[in-house]
Amino acid sequence: METFEWIIALLFGAALLAMLARRLGAPYPSFLAIGGACLAFVPHSPEWTLDPHLALTLFVAPILVDAAYDASLRDLRDNWAPVAGLVVAAVVATTAAVAVLVHWLVPDMPWAVAIALGAIVAPPDAAAASAVVRQVGLPHRIVKILEGESLLNDASALLIYRLAILAAMDGEFSVASFAPVLVLTVVGSVVAGYAVARLTGPLTRVGDAPIAIILQFSLTFGVWIAAEAAGLSGILTIVVYAMTVARMSGQRFPARMRVPVFAVWETAVFVLNAFAFVLVGLQIGPIWERLGDLRFSYAAIALAVLVAVILARFAWVMAFNKVIRMRIDRYGFNPPRPMMRPTVASGVVISWAGMRGIVTLAAAFAVPETLSDGSPFPYRDLILLTAFTVTLGTLTLQGLTLKALIIRSGLSDDDPVAREVRLARVEIHRAALAAIEGDDSLPARLLRKEYQGAIELNQANGDSSPDDRPGDGLRRKAIAAARDRMVELRRDSVIGDDAFHVVEAELDWAELGAG
Repeated sequence: METFEWIIALLFGAALLAMLARRLGAPYPSFLAIGGACLAFVPHSPEWTLDPHLALTLFVAPILVDAAYDASLRDLRDNWAPVAGLVVAAVVATTAAVAVLVHWLVPDMPWAVAIALGAIVAPPDAAAASAVVRQVGLPHRIVKILEGESLLNDASALLIYRLAILAAMDGEFSVASFAPVLVLTVVGSVVAGYAVARLTGPLTRVGDAPIAIILQFSLTFGVWIAAEAAGLSGILTIVVYAMTVARMSGQRFPARMRVPVFAVWETAVFVLNAFAFVLVGLQIGPIWERLGDLRFSYAAIALAVLVAVILARFAWVMAFNKVIRMRIDRYGFNPPRPMMRPTVASGVVISWAGMRGIVTLAAAFAVPETLSDGSPFPYRDLILLTAFTVTLGTLTLQGLTLKALIIRSGLSDDDPVAREVRLARVEIHRAALAAIEGDDSLPARLLRKEYQGAIELNQANGDSSPDDRPGDGLRRKAIAAARDRMVELRRDSVIGDDAFHVVEAELDWAELGAG
């Protein structure tokens, strides 16, 4: 019973922290990190443990599926150069910088362990940056670069991490021996993710929301576990799997299914973020006690890694930004479609948006407790302490100041998403008009008036928001009045609860349709 009470209390506390973060305009992972740090020193806190092999599967797989499902292949292609630079070069540079620094500070640490630590703290997490970006309207190109990085950099970082852990377990590391394995892992993961999506896609399109949700989560964990068992990259496999399923099922997934399914996934991502910070926070307290005289030297190492992580990202992003701007000055800027030109300010914002999150925590937690010979894994406590310090430090230092930096930078564009939304609305309403052409019934005539009005408003209105369709304000006002009247009818016993809930559901769908 005590465990259940702790779970309820921690979920309630996480929800309160998220509410406070939203009220203050800050990313909720920053507040979860602070809460996790405080939890580490709460007396009589529970001693929960988690199998290290389960950490990445439990925490990373669902979050990657959620992110990959919404990924835009077109935008990834348009911004392939900066995304590839962040996914590969920035991760490698950060891993190398941290490995060299830690090995210099702790000469006894094996290189494989130092590289593993560098890979753990290398990949930024999009959750915090996205929470800020949604509030301030960052230019579309920067948003897509950050989202593309967060989707794919976990794969590159954890591939390095996986090889380093294997080397640490075996006691040796050879680039020549691991290079073929790396190539086969990447290719095999991409092929496997696509093939599994094609084979299992129909299973996720059942007509019952609870069953569909259970199948989606089961397949998510199943694909990851099978990929890891086959020696592939769980991350690459799950990303390709989710992106393929999203492209296959979008047209066949009805609204009555999409609304509850998306709500459950969003809730699951929040709960996983909360418990990742909770579990690591609960480990930090005992680690701090065990370290004894080493605690302050380890804390100094963790802070040094935090500084190195921030500086390494700045160094790569600003160097790449300078090269790109020089190339544009020489050859011109000719993107495939209108988008913001790279600037110094955009480079600074991307550099500062490198908050670490759940992947770093999960990877640190997944470090084995023992080596192949049964001896303790070297410096595991230092790895956990450093990972939590870097996550907490970046989420508080960068996460709580990113909004102010974006506002001060004055970055903006002509909102290409809104422009494309207006274009799409015109085209889909034209298609709808064509579908009912020739029908002279009263419903058809009413629909034609509504669709034609939507076309004219979208063609004329150049300032509408993508989240506010023509007439949505009036529609929401009318629906609110209808709800008030519906409540009055039930209160006066004109209608019963059964009729009330039927009409309530109809108004819910109408309100969802009104944005």
